[in-house]
Amino acid sequence: MRIRTMVIGGGIGGTATALALHKAGADVVVCEAHPDSAEDLGAFLTLASNGMRALAQIDAGAAVRAVGFPLREMRVLGARGEELGRGPLGEADDPRLRFRCLRRGDLNAALQAEAVRRGIDIRHGVRLTAVEEGPGGVTARFSDGGGITADLLVGADGLNSTVRRTIAPQVRPRYAGQRVFYGYTRTARPSGAAEQITMVRGSRTAFGYAVSPDGETYWFARVADVPPKSPGGWREPLVELLSEDAGPAADIVAATRDDVLVTDAAEIPVGTPWRSARTVLVGDAAHAASPATGQGASMALEDAVVLAKSLRDAPDTGAALARYEALRRPRVEHNVTVSGAISRGDRPTGAPRPGEDDLVQVLDWESRLAA
Repeated sequence: MRIRTMVIGGGIGGTATALALHKAGADVVVCEAHPDSAEDLGAFLTLASNGMRALAQIDAGAAVRAVGFPLREMRVLGARGEELGRGPLGEADDPRLRFRCLRRGDLNAALQAEAVRRGIDIRHGVRLTAVEEGPGGVTARFSDGGGITADLLVGADGLNSTVRRTIAPQVRPRYAGQRVFYGYTRTARPSGAAEQITMVRGSRTAFGYAVSPDGETYWFARVADVPPKSPGGWREPLVELLSEDAGPAADIVAATRDDVLVTDAAEIPVGTPWRSARTVLVGDAAHAASPATGQGASMALEDAVVLAKSLRDAPDTGAALARYEALRRPRVEHNVTVSGAISRGDRPTGAPRPGEDDLVQVLDWESRLAA
């Protein structure tokens, strides 16, 4: 029997989940509150090799590699501008699995276009207001008065998830200790090789940048002690803060002419419930982490594959959701804990991320998940 699934949220995790569920044979409809596919066009992110591997399993790797640019190496600079080290990023030798730097909106648009090409129903401008579960299915109610009933509802509606409030109404996102700034410039000329990301360990900031093949510098800064915003915006106080150190960071931000984007690093507390009988959370709705480890999007892509495989391989929905949670919770909550420790300036655990050794097999679409 084909399971009827409804995904609330058409962002990265939601659209990838729809692609994975569709490949597993489910009927899927995606409901997205935003009116188009390019939500959060301004911010950028990096997909790590594990995220690219997950995309490959749902045949979406090529669509994503068509946007953004690859990163094969990381270089680390100190506060005096000195080079502290460099090394390969992830599976740099495999073109399909190289890290990729891209704008969030471009990634969203690429995944949604691929979903539409496969015949997946994506509905924009549909805002969830309530979830009603019953023995015959789960019904989503929307602000326009409409509703959809399915066998399973997947909450992929992000940090401030409406779906999560129906499962864990007491849980709220919490501040993870840093404010994060993003920007772009075409006039800065920082040092660095092609397909390289440079991380700067400043005395009061963590700064990173990468230069696209057409010469645009993508940069971010993570700051714990945030200076007051000036009447002209965030650029001037951020430049002043970065100027306390040598190196390229202050000059890159000073050369940024467009608006500097800013957001607070936030996380969902570990132990948050993820599921009920017919509802389950994926991505940031379940396990949002501060951006310090750069794994948020990649973890959501892993969720998509593991949830779809669990539903494909388990004897019933309850067993599938239990298997999904058992496989995912140790790994993603380790990421939440480590990333939060980095953001707060604590010493993160040096233990490897759970599930790393068997990740290839767990994500491999042709392998079956054991009960």
